[in-house]
Amino acid sequence: MTRVSWQATELTVGELSDRSGVPPSALRFYERQGLINSRRTAGNQRRYSRDTLRRVAFVRASQRVGIPLATIREVLSLLPEERTPTRQDWARVSECWRDDLNARIKQLEHLRDRLTDCIGCGCLSIDVCTLANPQDALGEQGPGARRLLPPAPVSPSAAAARLIADSTGAHDGAARSGATADGTERATECEVCNI
Repeated sequence: MTRVSWQATELTVGELSDRSGVPPSALRFYERQGLINSRRTAGNQRRYSRDTLRRVAFVRASQRVGIPLATIREVLSLLPEERTPTRQDWARVSECWRDDLNARIKQLEHLRDRLTDCIGCGCLSIDVCTLANPQDALGEQGPGARRLLPPAPVSPSAAAARLIADSTGAHDGAARSGATADGTERATECEVCNI
């Protein structure tokens, strides 16, 4: 592994890969998906700012808990591009997902508990078995494991969205926009958080 100096302000794709543990192909994919950004050298080589390490770690951790890339991209768009995100910037992102993550944790605990019941029952009490579905009665309600999982959360709470909107100045659902380095406009409203 290449040792990256703590003083380095930019990383090559190889250095970023070595330091983050993410293959270069995945980093290029993340860039195409708008999750991370790089600048190009005169020789057309990618250079990533050092704070990209934190963004990559955030993407990987989010993926591990099942958050889709589109949702990750929306929340990352709240972070500033012109400077390294501060603790307050990351706190906004964390607050945006707090309710959603708590709901996911609750779902996982519910699933764990239901599966534990099933493993222990041996179907001796078929009348109360969570998985019993005589004559596929649940098929009329649509696809999915209806009895094992509670309904999935739709989005983070309105309270979290208001908190973030207040801290960022985004109100009334109006999208804020900011100029990117090339002069184009980008929306900074997060559809996930409704801010």
